[in-house]
Amino acid sequence: MSRPGLAVQHGAATRAARPAGGTEVPDRRALLSRVHRRLVGTGGLPEGDTPGRDLEIRARLAELLRDEAPLLRAGAFAQLLTELTHEVSGLGPLEPLLVDPSVTEIMVNGPGQAFVERGGRLESVRLDLDADAIVRLVERVVAPLGLRLDRSSPLVDARLSDGSRLHAVIPPLALDGPCVTIRRFGTRDLALSAFGVAGGCADLLGWAVAAGWNVLVSGGTSTGKTTLLNALSAAVPDAERIVTIEETAELRLRQPHVVRLEARPPNAEGAGGTSVRELVRAALRMRPDRIVVGEVRGGEALDMLQALNTGHDGSLSTVHANTAGDALARLETLVLMAGLGLPIEAVRAQIATAVDAVVQVGRAGDGIRRVVTVGEVVRGAADPYGPPAVRPLFERRAPGELVAVGEPSRAARRAGGPPPGRPGGAR
Repeated sequence: MSRPGLAVQHGAATRAARPAGGTEVPDRRALLSRVHRRLVGTGGLPEGDTPGRDLEIRARLAELLRDEAPLLRAGAFAQLLTELTHEVSGLGPLEPLLVDPSVTEIMVNGPGQAFVERGGRLESVRLDLDADAIVRLVERVVAPLGLRLDRSSPLVDARLSDGSRLHAVIPPLALDGPCVTIRRFGTRDLALSAFGVAGGCADLLGWAVAAGWNVLVSGGTSTGKTTLLNALSAAVPDAERIVTIEETAELRLRQPHVVRLEARPPNAEGAGGTSVRELVRAALRMRPDRIVVGEVRGGEALDMLQALNTGHDGSLSTVHANTAGDALARLETLVLMAGLGLPIEAVRAQIATAVDAVVQVGRAGDGIRRVVTVGEVVRGAADPYGPPAVRPLFERRAPGELVAVGEPSRAARRAGGPPPGRPGGAR
């Protein structure tokens, strides 16, 4: 699928096109610039995203390129045509990486410095982009969204048409030149087994979601929290109405009754923004059976807790934290960021009542993401108004399997029988 963009003057070279004989195409940059100018002179790209638009763009570029260089060999012609197509309708030299299913993250650290993540490991790649070309690629994405990237607004977040998340920062904040990070999301859904979850642990998590437990997925950056949340959501019955709320849309729930909400940053004039917190409040008026908040990272944590304590059982969310216990402490801090001056005892009581379980996910040295702890939230034994704790139910131990270390004590919030591992439940 092509990405929105306009024909612009060609920037730095991507890779030198070489004909079958192995000699470089003469005046390559000048040739590409002439084709660009002729494209702009003939009206630019076709409007909209209609079927066949990609073929129409390629056919027009092929005609212009053949007119400009009729003696090009077939191999060089095909390579230059592909490069031109990527430049005018996609993201230039980033386009081959964006269509590579093995690439999960693209990181451009300024001119001539680029890395990708494959299989959880970072690899250096060659991208011949200068600073101006990097900025032009980002502007091509953000301009249709009413955003801008310049010295007065040197940070920007945006979403590509395929759902990938783009973040860019330029000088004076980025000392070594414009930096771009693109987080890609796989088109293939992963099951719990992809996180090393099977047997009794998989049974418990499946039961917990179906039975209406409120589950918090915790982990560090790029540990697979959102992907795991997608896997857990497979246990939600199809008959339920789900409202998802995200800062950047990443979730891909397969149930038939899903309402997707996405926060909106302010435009270049600082107006028109809608926060995750506002969307949480709006979701409560949409008659949801479940609310799924892609990630809590601010004052919306308070509104989410209030929703969980007022009948929206079975809701799911993620939070950044290093351990399951730290996840509750961070949630406590995020609630306080709402700025309402709530007593800490009241905040802790709401967390202990609203959150049933925490699933901690981590990434090992080999790059593989695994669930490391599944725990149940309990009140402090000595002080009922003290900080809630996480009592482990499953822990990952050598040689790497999740081992049952406790039995759940909380009942189902919805009809569904006792949890696996308790008398009367599956084992």
